Amino acid sequence: MAHIDVTDIQYFLSDGTQLLGGVTFKVTAGSKTALIGPNGTGKTTLFKIIAGDLKADEGSINRTGTLGIMRQFVGQVRDESTVKDLLLSTAAPALAQAAAKVAEYEAKMLTSEDEKVHMRYAEAIIEWGDAGGYELETTWDKVCMAALGVGFDKAGDRLARTLSGGEQKRLVLEALFEGNDELLLLDEPDNYLDVPGKRWLEDTMSRSNKTVLFISHDRELLNNAATRIVTLEPGHGGATAWVHGGAFGSYVEARKERNERFEELRKRWDEEHAKLKELVNMYKTKAAFRSDMANRYQAATTRLEKFLEAGPPQAIPLEQNVNMRLKGGRTAKRAVVAEKLELTNLMKPFDAEIWFGDRVGVLGSNGSGKSHFLRLLASGGTDPEREHLPVSDVVIEPVQHAGTVKLGARIRPGYFAQTHSRPDLFGRTLLEILHRGDEHRSGLPREAAAGALDSYGLAGQSEQKFDSLSGGQQARFQILLLQLSGATLLLLDEPTDNLDLHSGEALERAIDAFEGTVLAVTHDRWFARGFDRFLVFGSDGKVYESDTPVWDETRVQRER
Repeated sequence: MAHIDVTDIQYFLSDGTQLLGGVTFKVTAGSKTALIGPNGTGKTTLFKIIAGDLKADEGSINRTGTLGIMRQFVGQVRDESTVKDLLLSTAAPALAQAAAKVAEYEAKMLTSEDEKVHMRYAEAIIEWGDAGGYELETTWDKVCMAALGVGFDKAGDRLARTLSGGEQKRLVLEALFEGNDELLLLDEPDNYLDVPGKRWLEDTMSRSNKTVLFISHDRELLNNAATRIVTLEPGHGGATAWVHGGAFGSYVEARKERNERFEELRKRWDEEHAKLKELVNMYKTKAAFRSDMANRYQAATTRLEKFLEAGPPQAIPLEQNVNMRLKGGRTAKRAVVAEKLELTNLMKPFDAEIWFGDRVGVLGSNGSGKSHFLRLLASGGTDPEREHLPVSDVVIEPVQHAGTVKLGARIRPGYFAQTHSRPDLFGRTLLEILHRGDEHRSGLPREAAAGALDSYGLAGQSEQKFDSLSGGQQARFQILLLQLSGATLLLLDEPTDNLDLHSGEALERAIDAFEGTVLAVTHDRWFARGFDRFLVFGSDGKVYESDTPVWDETRVQRER
């Protein structure tokens, strides 16, 4: 059975900052181990070190078993790669190389009649077969049917960007769990998955005998799937790891007790330190007048030196301070009105009214049109007035629709994109973005900008460029921009996907205090508990309202 030993891993960033400060833990054979921790503590970096993509500065990784990897980019593929390319990202290197050779000579045959090219193509086909390619295609056919509802022969050449983020995730997960690899590294596998997909993932992990190490911030998934939890805890000398040997249900209480124990040990150490210093000072004073006190003074000094050499007990882990404040403002009573709204080729016509102050969860399976609906509102709806234009420079793709959806007076939509796609912010530091402002928000003095970043736990990233941040840090910064923009309608597309547990709770508090209207597409069962009502995109193509969350809607029945 496969396992991983992570021993004293240390890693320094290019600016000399120590990101990992001696991380040690074991992933035992057959376990389902979750890796959690605040955004930016180095979870994805540690995954890359385990996978061999990065080299640690100190320490070692020992693992047994063949390795299958889901990297963080899955779900965000927007280039010209195909479904076959996505599936190949899960294959063994030899198969990926054989497939690349077949593709190379296929392309050359289109423009060349050279017999050598045809011979090379024939050789490449043989190598693909010898490497197990045809057997793999049989597995891929099963995988495509499960994830997309069509076989590999129809799906293989399809552009991956035509799939929703959840469909990309499900496709890769199906391939990894159907494959022969004994050890899986899954970087946020639940992101973009709908709830039926998350339940499938929970069940699949539980039934699989593979050893799985996965990163997740989904509290329900952690509660239902993880058998052990490793927490990366930030410290002044880089992050270290604490291992909780049980499931998430007992994690919070165990962590609280552990921190209280550290606090008590530190308090006792400080008290003992003060007593020893006082004893040394007393004997020093007496030794100045009495020679018989010199030995006692020396003994007390030696005792203090040994005490300090042993050092204090482990420090209480640093806690991330995230304090989100979404302001909003008064608007018309009817914030959003949809009449006979039909999302072309997605959902049948529906009517809806959303009132000022509503907290509406938008639920349904992947590919049902939820994100299209949010994008339509984010662009101002049908024939938007100037006051309804977005409060940022985010590029929003037009949404084909019939019928109308209108925004009420003084509604300013603030949009949080699921994929964090913000090319307008690329290449700029966080301080620079806040300091300069834009046509939607005023620039902040550097001191105020630094204070705003600090309240979102981003003070240490102030000089980093937006595109170099972790997914969770990008998410928090985009929420900060919404705070500063004057948005009165928050349109949040999977906002908790990349947020760590602490940041997710901070967002929940901010939404509670927001003076305005909130619509959120979410598959986060924990997060959805805070919403008033729900718009459900059904598997029959109809949109309906519900007072309680509905998680069992399956893939929309349409021709594919």
